[in-house]
Amino acid sequence: MQDSVRTRSLTGMALLVALNCISAYIIIPLPFTESPLALQTLVVNLVGFLLPTKKAGTVMAVYILLGLIGIPVFTGGTAGFGKMFGPTGGYIWGFLVAAVLISYFKGKQYHFKRYGAVSIGIGIPVIYIMGAVQLQAVTHMPWIHVVAIGVLPFIPLDIVKCLAAAGIAGAVKRRMTVS
Repeated sequence: MQDSVRTRSLTGMALLVALNCISAYIIIPLPFTESPLALQTLVVNLVGFLLPTKKAGTVMAVYILLGLIGIPVFTGGTAGFGKMFGPTGGYIWGFLVAAVLISYFKGKQYHFKRYGAVSIGIGIPVIYIMGAVQLQAVTHMPWIHVVAIGVLPFIPLDIVKCLAAAGIAGAVKRRMTVS
């Protein structure tokens, strides 16, 4: 019985790592910024919603490790230390922190409004802050430009993705136990 639960848990985690890798390829490039619109924030939210805190952190750490060792799992099929420590790497580091915080603050029971609020109020701001700080540190752009190209264009779609992830998490939780 214990092996079955462990296998199911590891399988769920592996599927979320794979889903995050796949979501990095679903992008819409924007002409004014290195950061394209991507589905990754939806998956980061799902990881936080569906897994306990330690497992959410593990899933995101495995994703980052895959990219660091050269497997093209980052946005648009990129990989490596250059990506992680380049202008847009802060957003990827933010995925790890956001997934853990979303998992921690989501509560014990599923509640759509709470999930949405945690995602929009904690998860996405963490990703934006970490991304913007690294973008500014690497490019030395004025903060007004960093916010204009690295945060503002993404807010409307990220809100939609947060709410979609909250709804998807509810549907998944009703049908199966992922953790």
